[in-house]
Amino acid sequence: MKSVKDMVAAANRVVEHAPAAEMLDLVGQDGVTFVDLRDPRELDREGMIPGAFHCPRGMLEFWIDPDSPYAKPQFQTGNRIVFYCASGWRSALSAKTAQEMGLKNVSHMTDGFTGWVASGGDVAQRKKDT
Repeated sequence: MKSVKDMVAAANRVVEHAPAAEMLDLVGQDGVTFVDLRDPRELDREGMIPGAFHCPRGMLEFWIDPDSPYAKPQFQTGNRIVFYCASGWRSALSAKTAQEMGLKNVSHMTDGFTGWVASGGDVAQRKKDT
């Protein structure tokens, strides 16, 4: 059996990644979309990166695929996509999946939202429609 830890390590070998402290300056830049993969309860409790797009992890593949009836335009822009979750595990797997599905410019925050807050990153409250 392959462990989640092994899967995350494998993803990190093939996907661009960096700690949150190195991604702080990307917020608000044209051509960059932050994607929050956390559960809505996490967003309600902790907030999120300002301007981030919320994509529940369970919908990722359906929202990326342009032929899916659930496709979201945020994944069709050609923007750099920076995935994050709480601690970098879900985001590593998601970035690898997105890359395998054909998105060219994907990365993830290795220490997730926890690292973002620890690095002094701005936090916004989730809008209920995101």
